[in-house]
Amino acid sequence: MTKTRIESDSMGKLEVPADALWGAQTQRAINNFPISGKPMPPAFIHALGRVKLACARANLKLDLIEPDKAEAIVAAAEQVIDGRVDDHFPIDIYQTGSGTSSNMNANEVIAHLAAKAGHDGIHPNDHVNMSQSSNDVIPTTIQVSACLGVHQELLPALEHLHGTLEKRAAELDDVVKTGRTHLMDAMPVTFGQELGAWAAQIESCMARLKSALERMKYLPQGGTAVGTGINAPAEFGEHVAAELKQLTGFDFRSAENKFEGIATQDAAVELSGQLKTLAVAMMKIANDLRWMNSGPLAGLGDIELEALQPGSSIMPGKVNPVIPEAACMVAARVIGNDTTITIGGQAGNFQLNVMLPVIGATLLESIELLTNISRLMADKAIATFKVREDKIRQALDRNPILVTALNRVIGYEKGAATAKQAYKEGRPIIEVAMETTGMSRDELEKLLDPLVLARGGVQE
Repeated sequence: MTKTRIESDSMGKLEVPADALWGAQTQRAINNFPISGKPMPPAFIHALGRVKLACARANLKLDLIEPDKAEAIVAAAEQVIDGRVDDHFPIDIYQTGSGTSSNMNANEVIAHLAAKAGHDGIHPNDHVNMSQSSNDVIPTTIQVSACLGVHQELLPALEHLHGTLEKRAAELDDVVKTGRTHLMDAMPVTFGQELGAWAAQIESCMARLKSALERMKYLPQGGTAVGTGINAPAEFGEHVAAELKQLTGFDFRSAENKFEGIATQDAAVELSGQLKTLAVAMMKIANDLRWMNSGPLAGLGDIELEALQPGSSIMPGKVNPVIPEAACMVAARVIGNDTTITIGGQAGNFQLNVMLPVIGATLLESIELLTNISRLMADKAIATFKVREDKIRQALDRNPILVTALNRVIGYEKGAATAKQAYKEGRPIIEVAMETTGMSRDELEKLLDPLVLARGGVQE
């Protein structure tokens, strides 16, 4: 039998595991929400600790709390921030829509940690939750955790991916391949141009994310229950934002209109939309890699991705594009998460959004997944693939679409006839063009040089 102790709250007494740092309100939530078995993510809990620490310091600066109590709350909150008590935040994601249960979980854990450190008399509501409401704490925590996740984790990972793409693009700038539109042969491009387009996609995604963070950094803390700031000094939100800025290095600000930050999750919906855009870009890049790697004999075979693991339990020697496949699954999850967050965002009924926990958890999952897959794509796919120059040269030599470069010389109709003949006879376009145009091989080699064509027909 698990040993228990008795805790009480405004609704009465109940049993709590003897070694638990939480109290009665957390235990009620544990009992009420046995839904997914998944608690709020560690990044959310650590951000919640930062908010509690910042609030304690703000209360101290405003002479609302005794210094010894504030110091005890700060010391306990630091343990939450450092992840030392993650196991004591067990409440399910699918809980009360305001996240009150998670807020009280933090209040109770911090009060118990303070008591264990010899600071008796610190009350979860009266002291740890001073000048606060769950209704401003949880939206603030969502914004703090998401901003830090994007700023400290995702953007550096994307910088790494972008740098890797640009490096490979430079290395392969003169390697020409058959371009493809509609999955069909088209005019030549260089690998540098192809990878450069991917790099530009990632760069644009980074710019979009940075723009979205500008709206996420304005915190509703200080609005308390409905946005009016009842039970909190008018300057409380400014002090909390300043403390969080000093604590994290991120430019958090106090929202001018705290009603918006409590009643809506528009900024989170916007950020999720930009994460979805990144997921779409990641899936495009991953699928291009999969197509280019296909074969190696019966597919396109432009490149050879690094062999990371056996690809089949029955077919010896088979190797699959596992990292791009994982990237596609990440993208699918993030796109689905965006739908969840969109639906959650519209649940701002009057003065409070009531889908806060699922918005926060889902947003952080998207950030984490995209962070991890960005580094894997960079290091285990982009940086390491080999170009099969023999295969791409063979395809280029036999590509009748190159005749497009002769349009201005021989006209579209004769060009189309030349291409059809080359397709039909399976011969290199230059050989057929010598017969149909009467031009010399030297003339045609200059006009049909794939590298020149990949540069837009301009000789360097």
